[in-house]
Amino acid sequence: MSDAAQPTAAEVRAAAEAVKAALDRHLEAVERRSGDDDPAVYEAFNALAAAAEAYDERLYDRYDEVTPFEIPGADDSLPPYAGPEEPHALSVLIRRDYAVAEPKRLLAQAQRIADLEGDEEGADGTSAAGVSTHAALGVLFGEYEPDEIASRHKEFGLEEGDSTLWVSAAEELPEPGEWLNAPFEQADPERIVCRFDVSAVFDDELDDDLEEQDA
Repeated sequence: MSDAAQPTAAEVRAAAEAVKAALDRHLEAVERRSGDDDPAVYEAFNALAAAAEAYDERLYDRYDEVTPFEIPGADDSLPPYAGPEEPHALSVLIRRDYAVAEPKRLLAQAQRIADLEGDEEGADGTSAAGVSTHAALGVLFGEYEPDEIASRHKEFGLEEGDSTLWVSAAEELPEPGEWLNAPFEQADPERIVCRFDVSAVFDDELDDDLEEQDA
């Protein structure tokens, strides 16, 4: 990079101040979060990641120095974007994995929903929702939106696994019913606008890095 294109010392300082402000906003969002998947926390996280990246770039361009910060993500694994410059439609692909950590809690919650809706009872006075995990999951996911289940998963006896969200660009919406038989089959990595992953592996990598620093 030429000297003319380098950021000024004031611009580097301003980027550093932006990181500090983003840190404060992130901490405030975490302290006030309404659940494990509070959108305000995600927004603050993304803002902090962007501020940290901008500071890192300016610091390197001006002083040839880097920061120790690294925001976990999978964007580097994606191929170059080859979708439309001005997308007129979006497909949001979401996968969330759960373990049934507390089957009794899951069955009790499903039975409560069945009772409220007046589902027919079996010979023993309980509905299938309260005795079958398969039926209980059908009741739970039929009653609540996926985002609400994500924010209340512990209440339903579930334990979070990995999750991912892909935002894919398109020229126009598909025809109604076109992809329902295979909803994820046509996902094109080259049309991914952004991707957000959550995984315990990121925490493990962070712990490993801290152990290496302490060694």
